[in-house]
Amino acid sequence: MASRKGSKGTGGAPGPGSKRESKHGGNRNGKKEGLSGSSFFTWFMVIALLGVWTSVAVVWFELVDYEEVLGKLGIYDADGDGDFDVEDAKVLLGLKERSVPEQPASPVSEETIQPAEQSFTKSEHKNVDVELEEEIQPVLHDALHSQPDADFVADDPGATEPETYEVPGDSELTLEDAVEHYTEPEYEKETETQDTAVEDLPEEVHEATEPVRDETVEDLEMEKKLPVESKHTEEDNVAAGPEESEVPVQTEDYSNDNLVGKGETETEQDKMEKVKKKKKPKLLNKFDKTIKAELDAAEKLRKKGKVEEALRAFEALVNQYPESPRARYGKAQSEDDLAEKMRSNEMLQKAINTYDEVVSLPNVPSDLIKLSLKREADRQQFLGRMRGSLITLQKLVHLFPSDTSFKNDLGVGYLLIGDNSNAKQVYEEVLRMAPDDGFAKVHYGFILKAENKIAESIPYLKEGLESGDPGTDDGRFYFHLGDALQRIGDKEAYKWYELGYQRGHFASVWQRSLYNVKGLKAQPWWTAKETGYTELVKSLEKNWKLIRDEGLDVMDKKRSLFLPEDENLREKGDWSQFTLWQQGRKNENACKGVPKTCALLERFPEATGCRRGQIKYSVMLPGTHVWPHTGPTNCRLRMHLGLVIPKEGCRIRCAQENRTWEEGKVLIFDDSFEHEVWQDAESYRLIFIVDVWHPELTAQQRRTLPAI
Repeated sequence: MASRKGSKGTGGAPGPGSKRESKHGGNRNGKKEGLSGSSFFTWFMVIALLGVWTSVAVVWFELVDYEEVLGKLGIYDADGDGDFDVEDAKVLLGLKERSVPEQPASPVSEETIQPAEQSFTKSEHKNVDVELEEEIQPVLHDALHSQPDADFVADDPGATEPETYEVPGDSELTLEDAVEHYTEPEYEKETETQDTAVEDLPEEVHEATEPVRDETVEDLEMEKKLPVESKHTEEDNVAAGPEESEVPVQTEDYSNDNLVGKGETETEQDKMEKVKKKKKPKLLNKFDKTIKAELDAAEKLRKKGKVEEALRAFEALVNQYPESPRARYGKAQSEDDLAEKMRSNEMLQKAINTYDEVVSLPNVPSDLIKLSLKREADRQQFLGRMRGSLITLQKLVHLFPSDTSFKNDLGVGYLLIGDNSNAKQVYEEVLRMAPDDGFAKVHYGFILKAENKIAESIPYLKEGLESGDPGTDDGRFYFHLGDALQRIGDKEAYKWYELGYQRGHFASVWQRSLYNVKGLKAQPWWTAKETGYTELVKSLEKNWKLIRDEGLDVMDKKRSLFLPEDENLREKGDWSQFTLWQQGRKNENACKGVPKTCALLERFPEATGCRRGQIKYSVMLPGTHVWPHTGPTNCRLRMHLGLVIPKEGCRIRCAQENRTWEEGKVLIFDDSFEHEVWQDAESYRLIFIVDVWHPELTAQQRRTLPAI
């Protein structure tokens, strides 16, 4: 009974003591229960939120450099997968045997990361190695990283313009422009002229399209027999809006197009070649691998755009490790970047010197030598130091004689100083080593065409374009192949013009100029009213006899002032010109012979200030035929004032329409369209040519567009 009673008392209503215990977390059995459900949830949320905010703070304020930590842990990579993970920890703790990485079965599997680069952190690896891989590609014309801004000025004392007054003819596209895109296009002087020992032709094209910048795009114009090392001035680098800028055309990759190229199927050899090209460059020697973390930290600053900090970091590394090639190369890159930021030629020269220092150090990886010398040559070209660049390229070829890409670059270097003979020898050597090298073929074809070996040039130009090799998809190559085919009477020319148009090199099949401003009205023939230059036209037509008589007087007394057309535009006949203004510059000596005509023109800056045109007399004798050709730019219109016109036998075609001249009347056409002239009369034809700015160009564009 007593036990039951006690039991009953225990199972009955709780006493005051029980209530107190429950209140403080006990239970009816007198045992502690811990936190209640609601209290546990509250504490859990508090701890979770603290964890989240701590993580955010660590990441946001960069309290821990995870990339550096991962980079350091990378040395404990035990399973060869390139990082430190749980499996590596098991190996280090003795819980798992160290695995030996499997050897690649074929070269194809080797295209990933080079051993010297494996400890790069993943984020840096993508950015740095991809850029370096692109830099080491064999085509010099590819856009290089960190191009200087427009205010860089070439300061080579030898890079001056000639004192003699050159008078190029009708501005046909010629060979020197075939190599123009291998220099820094955007920042050259308005009167920039570059020499090759042949006629004038425009470039890859910087007006056929390059990335749009805030500065007006300025292209190199390579004119016959003028030195390549020309000056650069800042006055032509006034900013213009992208929609107003002259931009080279962005081209697409048509290397797999069935119309040209190698077709859709690839041989195993082609695939192996591609894999070989994709290999990452090795930039670290044995010593540099031991300081890789410090090199990565400095490079990270450079990649983030902290140029001054990066330069200080690399300078400290160079001082501490004077024989480190990678530290010296990083210093050169930082100086290069800072030169762009400061728009300083002096700083750019320091970068050039430092690139050169890299090569003189001991145990420099060959890939780093290639990158350093290649960039050094490019920066020298930018400053107009073409001969210095040529020496650097020669050094590259000497160090790597089996690398045809450097020989191709050397050929371009010779073309830039007008040495076509040596350029030709270089490309002949390349084609002996690599008969299918498309880059060498198109340039060799250009040289042959410049030598007027028209039929011989065609197969090289055609096969080079069909190769689809880097550096071959260039508007000038399409232009000159089509031009060569036209000159032998092959109508296949228009197939190549059409293809060039489809690929964005030409505005149309008929309008094939390469130095263009987008959006300008394009039509072959114009009226005076459409141009807006009615006062100029009225003045020319009103005073045509005065202009004629002064021209005839020069023909009678100073016939030597009429210079033969020298751009290889004639199939046959005799065609001479007497130039008063060229590239917006007045020829004072010439104007002494026709003073009233020059005084008359001074009132019209749209003509005298047109730095992409000329003002000149043009006399053509019977039996002359001018090949179909196009002018270099869509930025001008051309006026022809008839002075002495035979009654029959003279005509001009622009695009698909023929017209004839009348004495005292002005014809206006856009010479960026294909045009052709016949003089089958019985006496000479004399006209007065006046080029004017395209009426839709803004005042700013007229001030800043470079001269042609």
